[in-house]
Amino acid sequence: MSEPTKTVAFLGPRGTFTEEALWAFAPYIDGEIKPQSVDSPFEALDAVHTGKADYAVVAIENSVDGSVTTTADALIEAPSAQIYREVELPITFAIMVRPGTDLKELADLRAPRLSTHPVAYSQVKQWMRANVPGAAFQPASSNAAAAQAVADGDADVAAAPLRAADMFGLDVVARDVADIAGARTRFVLVGPSGRPTPRTGEDRTSVIFQLPNEPGTLVGALQEFAYRGVDLSRIESRPTRVEANTYNFYVDLVGHIDDVPVAEALRSLWLRSTEISFLGSWPRFGSERATREDAFTSEHIEQATKWVTAAREGHQC
Repeated sequence: MSEPTKTVAFLGPRGTFTEEALWAFAPYIDGEIKPQSVDSPFEALDAVHTGKADYAVVAIENSVDGSVTTTADALIEAPSAQIYREVELPITFAIMVRPGTDLKELADLRAPRLSTHPVAYSQVKQWMRANVPGAAFQPASSNAAAAQAVADGDADVAAAPLRAADMFGLDVVARDVADIAGARTRFVLVGPSGRPTPRTGEDRTSVIFQLPNEPGTLVGALQEFAYRGVDLSRIESRPTRVEANTYNFYVDLVGHIDDVPVAEALRSLWLRSTEISFLGSWPRFGSERATREDAFTSEHIEQATKWVTAAREGHQC
């Protein structure tokens, strides 16, 4: 009996780094994968919400440019979205043009049109300034869409994954372009709400929350993690776009919701928040040691609980 087909939405068209990440998630998806190209992270997550896709793959963070804000906003707006896995990909770009165009001819053009995704542009703009001075940046919805724009004559040059050149019949004039060596992008596999990926001891947990617009509320919320030795690997804020001066706080924690300190911190955060959404707990990619050596262990918490219980009952421990 064949395994069921699983539809996975990703930022398209084909040839994007997100599609490459999709196939990196294949070992964690039961069944044959049916890729579904969409035009934005919001559409990818909405496909999961509406049942048009079983999973979505979206970029969440870049080592050069930081958070992918379109994904952060989509996660905030997506009901019942949950992250189950992550992968990181090294990111370099190929510079591609229409057949018969060389780099010198491109540089001689007056304001040649450079098409690429805005996040990609931040990683190639120094190279472009040195090699194609005067290039005019033309944002694309994805890197593959940038390659397609060159093929269609709507742009003169694109920065995109190497295989996009083959897909759209373009010539490559430079390879492995990256202003900062070692740049990486983190992608996540998102599905409907469910039981989190089992704890591994090297995990990441994410939540989004809102707080009362009062002095000290953010400090108080963050202290809940500090008190319990829970490390924050990332914290960002995004406007709620509902009321002025109100924000959604996006936090990544080191640990799993099944870790007692993390669970206790989240319980206290719930009490302080006006709104809170659990985005999941899942294994960190490539982490050799995710938990701090001096963090409170479950055994420590259990011992503390026994001590408090004994004190309530009038016993000395």
